[in-house]
Amino acid sequence: MQRYSVITHKLPREIVLLKGLPCVWSKCTFCDYIDDNTSDEAHIQRVADEELAKVTGEFGRLEIINSGSIQELTPPVLEQVRELLHRLEISEFICESYWSYRKRWDETRAYFGVPTRIKLGVETFDDHVRNVVLNKAMYFDEPADVAKLTDTICLMVGVRGQTRDMVRRDIDILIEQFAYGCVNVFTPNTKSATLLDPDIKAWFCEEFTELDDYPNIEVLRENTDFGVGEMSLPIL
Repeated sequence: MQRYSVITHKLPREIVLLKGLPCVWSKCTFCDYIDDNTSDEAHIQRVADEELAKVTGEFGRLEIINSGSIQELTPPVLEQVRELLHRLEISEFICESYWSYRKRWDETRAYFGVPTRIKLGVETFDDHVRNVVLNKAMYFDEPADVAKLTDTICLMVGVRGQTRDMVRRDIDILIEQFAYGCVNVFTPNTKSATLLDPDIKAWFCEEFTELDDYPNIEVLRENTDFGVGEMSLPIL
């Protein structure tokens, strides 16, 4: 498992994959990411000690991801992250969180005490695919409801039930309503092989090459493109 990496092409930053406590939801049909979480707090701490020691602060920007939400790191690890941000004078912190924690996002930002970008895995703005096919349990009336709470989202492309028009709408919403986005091209894993729509996946990769030119949008064509994780472990 690779847990530390440096990203240099867009939003240059260091990125660290930590272990967290079990995900509060843990029922998304596409995700074996949660297999990396644990209730063993000593193990969580050992991983944090080893990986956070690698952070240099060279870019002034740090991203921490884990097997769920930032709120599922243990209190000692959260304090360790906060201390690191201030000691290395990190000017931008990026982390991830599930929708059910949204009422705590302002609290989370205040806790770290540096500009904090909370990344939300929306996956798609189509309600049926998001909540029935992917089982995200994420309900809102319109994209603006999400944009009021965070400026940073992740989309997923290449899953069963998606249409070309649906993908185009998702990308348009990302570009028009959010400051930053990550588009994950779906990689099947042991829990979700039947979810793949290879036609949509191939079409997207040909149709949206211009996203590579957007400085605020990252496209992960492989789930290890950030340099952390393993091939069977999707990022978000």
